[in-house]
Amino acid sequence: MKIVIACDSFKESMSSMEAGEAVKRAALAVFPEAEVIVSPLADGGEGTAEALLACLGGKMIECDVQNPMGETITARYALTDNNIAVIDVAAAAGLALVPPEERNPLEASSYGVGQMIDNAIRRGCRDFIIGLGGSATVDGGVGMLEALGLKFFNRFGDRIRGLKGADVAEIKHIDFSDGNRHIPDCRFRIACDVENPLCGPNGAAEVYGPQKGADEKAVKYLDTALFDLADTVKMKFHRDTKNLPGAGAAGGLGWAFVTFLNGTLEKGTDIVADTTDLKQKLEGADLFVTGEGKMDSQSVQGKAPVGAAALAKECGAATVAFCGCAGEGAELVNDAGIDAFFPILRTVTTLEEALDPATAAANLEATAKQYFRALAAHDK
Repeated sequence: MKIVIACDSFKESMSSMEAGEAVKRAALAVFPEAEVIVSPLADGGEGTAEALLACLGGKMIECDVQNPMGETITARYALTDNNIAVIDVAAAAGLALVPPEERNPLEASSYGVGQMIDNAIRRGCRDFIIGLGGSATVDGGVGMLEALGLKFFNRFGDRIRGLKGADVAEIKHIDFSDGNRHIPDCRFRIACDVENPLCGPNGAAEVYGPQKGADEKAVKYLDTALFDLADTVKMKFHRDTKNLPGAGAAGGLGWAFVTFLNGTLEKGTDIVADTTDLKQKLEGADLFVTGEGKMDSQSVQGKAPVGAAALAKECGAATVAFCGCAGEGAELVNDAGIDAFFPILRTVTTLEEALDPATAAANLEATAKQYFRALAAHDK
């Protein structure tokens, strides 16, 4: 029997590889002669850098950057053995970096993301994979671009420094002359699991602004600002990408990467699967095992387990998934390629207890082992 395991991270509990290894232990306990392959999985959200590093080899690089509110923090990104920088936007501009009571996209900046890119460029890196999930910003990516040397000016010709969401509306001119000279040689693959345009009813501000701390007034201000910025860029540089699916990802970082850095937006799961050769690993597999922390209706909207399950189906493998818990609409994954899913909680517990890494790994291994026992009994 050939079993391929690729689980997304169980947030705050297990990394992708830790979850995969827990399932592998369960599989080998029941099928000691089986060929079991563990591969990392991610969709461009938090954990993408760690997942790809586990497969490609390399090291985590630490650098001092500004968090969304301008405070200095130490962020980490992966630099693989084949010299690809894998950067999670959330490491520098993540919502989790800002206390709930301080979240305000008018005051938040993506500057730290640009600092991470600059750090990698200075180390000689020219190939990037950027995971856009989990940002706290709605600044159209101008903070990131400022960190990379672009200059922004208002209608009076005065330079705007320290750009954040509230400053986007003031931008009337952009100067590329002092931008990082290596940027034209860089290749950016952008892992993006949403299709929102930059602005409008389905744009970055309207859809994601409220969860980042924007009230109704701020949402309207930011949406208008992003529209005006895109219009300025269209008129002066003849680049019109505001309606591109994914342009609104990460508060407009998707738009900035495509418009100014020649980035390509791709499904995060596709990038990870391609980079880790997941489809090749699935060839000849009898069973594919995947999973994530919470399985619900959102799981079918570009999340990694469903994307990976589609590859498994192409290769003729049955697919099962394990999850920390199952929410409303979880059954939708059954129509999207996951044949069955199993929550791993074994008793009534607090959230803190459920998220404990040791407890989560034990629960996952125990639940997976029971599934494999049933499979073995069926095969007798």
